[in-house]
Amino acid sequence: MKIAVSGKGGVGKTTLAALLIRAFNDQGKKVLAIDADPDANLAAAVGIPDADAIVPIAEMKELIAQRTESVPGSMGGFFKLNPKVDDLPEALSARMGNIKLMRLGGVKGGGGGCICPESTLLKALMTHITLLRDEVVVMDMEAGLEHLGRATAQGVNRLIVVVEPGRRSIETARQVKLLAGQIHLNNVSVLGNKIRTDTDKAFLQQQLPDFDFLGFIEYNQGLVDSDVQGLSPYDAVPALREKALSLIEGLM
Repeated sequence: MKIAVSGKGGVGKTTLAALLIRAFNDQGKKVLAIDADPDANLAAAVGIPDADAIVPIAEMKELIAQRTESVPGSMGGFFKLNPKVDDLPEALSARMGNIKLMRLGGVKGGGGGCICPESTLLKALMTHITLLRDEVVVMDMEAGLEHLGRATAQGVNRLIVVVEPGRRSIETARQVKLLAGQIHLNNVSVLGNKIRTDTDKAFLQQQLPDFDFLGFIEYNQGLVDSDVQGLSPYDAVPALREKALSLIEGLM
């Protein structure tokens, strides 16, 4: 099972990814968690201790240079397009229970589609993760799906776009679905978050009639409180834990 989670910033996609990761872990599944959003903090949401100490792979200049046979910090020149990456999930993951978590980081400079040692290593790693790994993979993506390409998209079983009742969130969901279609990632669902009333739910269903709705999560003040206290919502909010367990039953 390979799941990617996307959506506009602030809608709760990192929270959903963390809830799914912890729920799969509680089901006894081995989980590889991928933080592919440079602005997210998936490790803290999962509840992994010392989350701030996890170094994004894109910032490991010596490793990138070694695996791609390039010069650290250089642009242009020659480097390997098929670097060895199969050992990296074990070597570079933070661990908790059955969970291994990796932070990819972002490629600075040259644009998201640049052909540079950093992006080459990350793309090779994502291909290995989505096509060759045998554990559950949950990826917290940025809305642009920068780390996914046609080769990796075919290994993703489900793309979940998190939406909240609001026009910008809906427009982002439509854009994500368009981008997903361009890389032939067609199994796209939405999950409504921060739902306060039946009117909120109806609004999302009316605005996104062409989407498959995985479900809805009600607004919960406990989620805000857990963030202030630095706690994983899975540990702090029983209702969210129960919701996550029911969601993975629908995904399996």
